[in-house]
Amino acid sequence: MNPRIAQVERNTLETRIKIDINLDGNGTASFTTGIPFLDHMVDQVARHGLIDLQIIADGDLQIDAHHSVEDIGITLGQAFAKALGDKKGIYRYGHAYVPLDESLSRVVVDFSGRPGLFYQVEFPRAVIGSFDVDLFREFFQGFVNHAGVSLHIDNLKAGNAHHIAETIFKAFGRAVRMAISLDSRMTDIIPSTKGSL
Repeated sequence: MNPRIAQVERNTLETRIKIDINLDGNGTASFTTGIPFLDHMVDQVARHGLIDLQIIADGDLQIDAHHSVEDIGITLGQAFAKALGDKKGIYRYGHAYVPLDESLSRVVVDFSGRPGLFYQVEFPRAVIGSFDVDLFREFFQGFVNHAGVSLHIDNLKAGNAHHIAETIFKAFGRAVRMAISLDSRMTDIIPSTKGSL
């Protein structure tokens, strides 16, 4: 099996982002983004997805975090697409329910090649620390558009805003881990009747 690794750089007038990813890692991660709460959330994805991940981002945070968060999502999606290649042997589908105290979220993902985000999350407040919760949707929209996945995110029980966010990102990591895992019975098979994803 070829190593499922990728390095992607994305540079615009607003952001400069570099991501290194190993889909068959052990959850080791490092971040230099200037957005501590996003780092904390994406660390959940790496840890629970068993993905080694390094993100270096330099963006126009003097304006706000919007461009950086969206572009990190875009670049992460590109890194997944590059590391997965033709997707031979993957399970393709993944799902997870994750609780944190009073909060519960469900994430379902399909590495279908078709981008679609279906996001049903309402936060009880607009900001966690200094992080605008609207930017979570922008992060996931950027990811699905460039990874080519169908992604359903539903917060089923709510309470503390930090808990809601954490259940979403942990469930996303677990669902992705399931979907990109390799099925030994399908080593040279693309999991689609079309023959491509």
